Amino acid sequence: MRILYNLLAYIAAPIAFANVLWRGIRDPGYRDGYAERFGFGAPVAGDGCIWVHAVSLGEVAAATSLVRSMRETYPDRPLVLTTATPTGAKRARELFAESGVSVRFGPYDLPGAVRRFFLNVKPGLAIFMETELWPNLYRECDRRGVPRIIASARLSTRSWPRYRRLRGLIRPLLQGDLIIAAQSADDAERFRFLGAPERNVLVAGNLKFDIQIDPKVLTRGESLRTQYLQSRVAWTAGSTHAGEEEQLLDAHALVRAAVPDALLVLVPRHPNRFDSVAALLTRRAIRFVRRSEGTVLLGDTEVVLVDTLGELLSFYAATNAAFVGGSLVPIGGHNLLEPAALGLPVATGPFTNNGPEVAKLLIKNNAAVCVNDAQQLAAALSRWLTEPSEGVRTGSIARSVVAANRGALQRILALVRSKLVPNTQTGS
Repeated sequence: MRILYNLLAYIAAPIAFANVLWRGIRDPGYRDGYAERFGFGAPVAGDGCIWVHAVSLGEVAAATSLVRSMRETYPDRPLVLTTATPTGAKRARELFAESGVSVRFGPYDLPGAVRRFFLNVKPGLAIFMETELWPNLYRECDRRGVPRIIASARLSTRSWPRYRRLRGLIRPLLQGDLIIAAQSADDAERFRFLGAPERNVLVAGNLKFDIQIDPKVLTRGESLRTQYLQSRVAWTAGSTHAGEEEQLLDAHALVRAAVPDALLVLVPRHPNRFDSVAALLTRRAIRFVRRSEGTVLLGDTEVVLVDTLGELLSFYAATNAAFVGGSLVPIGGHNLLEPAALGLPVATGPFTNNGPEVAKLLIKNNAAVCVNDAQQLAAALSRWLTEPSEGVRTGSIARSVVAANRGALQRILALVRSKLVPNTQTGS
């Protein structure tokens, strides 16, 4: 089966790279790291580095507390973080620019690309975030004696049928020197079903609960609230997708009927959609400003379109309530814990299969609400914005839920200590 997989990988790689080249025409971020995707790149000084693979922006966010803690605990050991998307790479560089973490694109899962990557990086420990099961990467780890940890490991209900069909391919990947630190008991059981030995699986919890809000975010949020948003009542819709903004604008119109001065801060998930969202706002004759233009808000401004990167958390901190996108359309939802950790009341749509346990926990504790359409979203927002004490109470519960479920970070750091042998040599 591995031979068939490699044949398919060699067929798929040119298509994937052509897609990167095509997207690079419109998005300069895709023009970076061409060589790194095939395993080339600057060698990492020294052997036995810690390698963390976080495929995209969400996984980078989840890995942040772990990377920072390992950087503090092992300051003399090289640390490499790989990702697969320009937004993930850009955010990682912003987060770790001053900490000496090497950020690069991970290699395609081709035998040659993987071998070149290992020759350049020489990892002593590989940490894969959430659900990254790559036959050639894992095989090379085993061949070179590199222990692996899957941190915050999960298999979503949406992806589970596909993994079940690939059980024969996946089972060998779950053997050897591997620890699967699952988010939940359900995730752990799914990994066991796929063939992971009992000794390789434990429930460690979700690293996202160990989110640490940088004090600078709070400072920037307060500055945005008073200087940019002019202390207006506002809500943030973060990480939104196509087919979702229309519903959010419908909801905002209803909110403004109850709170005429209300402001929507709209943050699309993908930079290549900024212009299309601006066009949508124009078609609807909505008075808006683009954050990138630095335009001063007028009294009749209805929407701020955040067409910049790295400001979502700061705008969450600057506003009174949050909606987390990718959940009114079947994307699976994004990170509910960021606004919750900031003490905001949170709304989500019904599509939360990227983090069902988090959504259920917040909703069960009345720290978040699930809405199915614009009318339900507007009702929740209007309640929080017209009755500030209710919004504050809900946000306080959200912050408490996050605090009560921390602990995965320390459990995974203990696993790192158990696997990270001093002066590990990985060979060549």
